[in-house]
Amino acid sequence: MDHFQYREGRLHAEDVDIEYIAESVGTPFYCYSTATLERHFKAYVDAFASLDATICYAVKANSNIAVISTLSRLGAGADVVSCGELTRALRGGVPANKIVFSGVGKSREEIAAALEAGVLQINVESEPELELINDIAVSQNKRAPIAIRINPDVDAKTHEKITTGLSENKFGIEWTQAHAVFAKAASLPGIEVVGIAVHIGSQLTDLEPYRHAYTRLRDLVAMLCADGHKIARLDLGGGLGIPYGDGEIPADLPTPRDYADVVQSAVGDLQIPLIFEPGRSIAGNAGILVTRILYIKEGATRTFAVVDAAMNDLLRPTLYNAYHDIVPVKQASPGAALKEIDVVGPICETGDTFGVQRQLPSFAAGDLLAIRTAGAYGAVMASTYNSRPLVPEVLVNKSSFDVIRKRWDVDQMIGLEAIPDWFDKPSEG
Repeated sequence: MDHFQYREGRLHAEDVDIEYIAESVGTPFYCYSTATLERHFKAYVDAFASLDATICYAVKANSNIAVISTLSRLGAGADVVSCGELTRALRGGVPANKIVFSGVGKSREEIAAALEAGVLQINVESEPELELINDIAVSQNKRAPIAIRINPDVDAKTHEKITTGLSENKFGIEWTQAHAVFAKAASLPGIEVVGIAVHIGSQLTDLEPYRHAYTRLRDLVAMLCADGHKIARLDLGGGLGIPYGDGEIPADLPTPRDYADVVQSAVGDLQIPLIFEPGRSIAGNAGILVTRILYIKEGATRTFAVVDAAMNDLLRPTLYNAYHDIVPVKQASPGAALKEIDVVGPICETGDTFGVQRQLPSFAAGDLLAIRTAGAYGAVMASTYNSRPLVPEVLVNKSSFDVIRKRWDVDQMIGLEAIPDWFDKPSEG
């Protein structure tokens, strides 16, 4: 459920008319709903209430500090994968002792910053990384709290570009090597092993891969404890799927409570504190991308609605062939005739397409469209391709809204660049 609904034929975010926002900030822009963010986070809190669980929002899904702050005020921790995300989480009000630092390629500077901040744990992805963390911790006269991320070789049955738990993926340490890596970690003076981490992928719509992975993890915990290791907590990752409106998501899409039931049955009897890292399932349906139609172009075989948003603003359709529901901001009249329309952007690439052969009402230049379920992996993946400035982000709270990221302009982008001094010097002989 989200809080983007029609009222008297006009799309609203909570109590705010989307067209009014468009008139105020221009198009395109991202719009997020506070009520939806809060509802989705609380669904996880309620689902895991019977377990000792910490919900660490995956900042990579939507890293705007206003979004982070909205969740931190509800008690959320944060899962971060860069020094930039660590800074955002701290500025968004997340206590350092509720931050997990993940990622397969942490730099020396990032590891040092994580230790200096006092994060809850660093998830280790390889033996060379473990050795580097040890060296840095020793240089800081600290012991680094780490969880070793295990790759359980479990097929998450999701898109190939967002599966992370197979042996051929770059993530984690092969689960059969866990004994050796834990033994090595225990011998290092700058390392404090606090747990095990696992993450098998994103946009999961079937809970069986979780059950398989967590059962394998449970067996691993038993074997490691038998070896004398103390496992203080389990980081079980995130990845619960959400509906994008394409009809491919099953009607019985698993809920956080369904997910909690699987966790309880697989590892609940271990009585170990748990960490979860949802991102998409909190932020995805909490956001839309609003765009204005520039032209209606009647091609030889297609009708195109050319809009002012582009693939640089929302990359998912181009990168993943992802489906996003597209709706008019002014609701069509009941029984209005529909026609097949391609919704495309202005960039000179065929991939700059948001929807192909969509059944939509007739439009005119100037009409507004909303691209739904764009709150996760939308603004965070945007670029300035074609020297197009990043678009504003707006947060709605009941009857109020605020711009939480201003629209860039071309001068700001070019201001980060410089022409070399030698261009002004006469060339030599």
